[in-house]
Amino acid sequence: MLQDASPGDISRDFIRAAGEDPAEVAFGALGTARRLLLLLGLAGLLAGMAAGTWLLVKHLKEPQAEQGSPQEQDSDVTPACDDGEEEEPVVRGAPSTVSFRINTANSLLEARLEAHPGWLLVCHGHWDPSLGTLLCQQLGYLSMSQQKGVSLRDVQVSGGQQFLQVRPRQDGSLEDMWQVRSSCRSGRIVALQCSECGLQAGTVRVVGGTDVSPGRWPWQVSVCQGSQHRCGGSVLAPEWILTAAHCVHRQLPAPAWLVFAGIVTHGSLQPEAGVPVRDIIPHPLYNDSSLDYDIALLRLQVPLNFSGAIRAVCLPPAPRDLLQGTQCWVSGWGYTAPGQAQVAGTLKEALVPLIGTRRCNSSCVYKGELTARMLCAGHLRGHVDACQGDSGGPLVCWDGSTWRLVGVVSWGQGCAEPNHPGVYTNVAQLLPWIHQVTQSH
Repeated sequence: MLQDASPGDISRDFIRAAGEDPAEVAFGALGTARRLLLLLGLAGLLAGMAAGTWLLVKHLKEPQAEQGSPQEQDSDVTPACDDGEEEEPVVRGAPSTVSFRINTANSLLEARLEAHPGWLLVCHGHWDPSLGTLLCQQLGYLSMSQQKGVSLRDVQVSGGQQFLQVRPRQDGSLEDMWQVRSSCRSGRIVALQCSECGLQAGTVRVVGGTDVSPGRWPWQVSVCQGSQHRCGGSVLAPEWILTAAHCVHRQLPAPAWLVFAGIVTHGSLQPEAGVPVRDIIPHPLYNDSSLDYDIALLRLQVPLNFSGAIRAVCLPPAPRDLLQGTQCWVSGWGYTAPGQAQVAGTLKEALVPLIGTRRCNSSCVYKGELTARMLCAGHLRGHVDACQGDSGGPLVCWDGSTWRLVGVVSWGQGCAEPNHPGVYTNVAQLLPWIHQVTQSH
């Protein structure tokens, strides 16, 4: 057992050894030296093993800087974005307990209530003409063109047909003003026609796009200063063009702008073929730094003559959701390669899927820069995208019967860069403003 030693203890051991036989002393000293060397060697071996173990553990725990980071090793791989939870709709419709449609065969207005089977005809009793405009707008049309009451005697009605009728007092919201009836006392039902839109004649700066045949996107226009293309736009009505606010905000006065419709090639535009702009109406909340509310309406001095090459596009219907992955088309005359600095001579198109806003706002894409008035479309790997000169142009989606203007080309980082898809103005979020402006003028 180890105890605290005193000077006497140490000197006594030395005197005892000095009085012993010299040979034994020499032998003992040699043995002691061997034992010391053996102990020193063993201690060195243990110290070496301990040091080696410590270095090995340190080597395994620390990152290997000399091998480079994963991005340095393979710079061509696009970093993956975590999807996280299931994405909400990219375009969210307004929920409603009653939905409407117009029968394409006879223009009769039909309605459907939640938890009620089948489509109901709408009785003309207590009908207000303002309802026609409101319902056309809800269905994605800019305006109402005709409404009337049709005699039930002129319509083939199946047995047990039920009707929807406006309540005598039209208080409350649109979905609260209806009642189901087993008969239509007025003997007339509602026929409704809305402004024509969303139909092609036949069967964008767009990087990776393909040329477009005449009449494929008949709502696409070129917004020019003189004959110089500046931005794209979309026909909503004979005298109304929708474009991006950043294209025309604080630029030249309205008469300096010309709109060219019904064209595909851009090589030899004659100013006399363009239609002068009468009014420029950017959204009052447009922000020039964030590009929030990046939308503007152009009112033409002379209405366009609609034809197979010039038609209007439909707006999004109020109650409909659009999910990520929905395949849509962007078109335009913008640059066809990054840094090209020259617009395309022929209209281009590209297929781009909608991208969930949560993913597009993630840390590896746009880091929260998107507002509720914006949406993303494109490919996270890059290669296909809108570019300079496509701004203001249409992003359209097919709903099975009609082309809908879902977005307006707004901004993006570079062109067709990985993890930087195109950002578009979310048209569905700005429908009330569009209707208010076009109706008030």
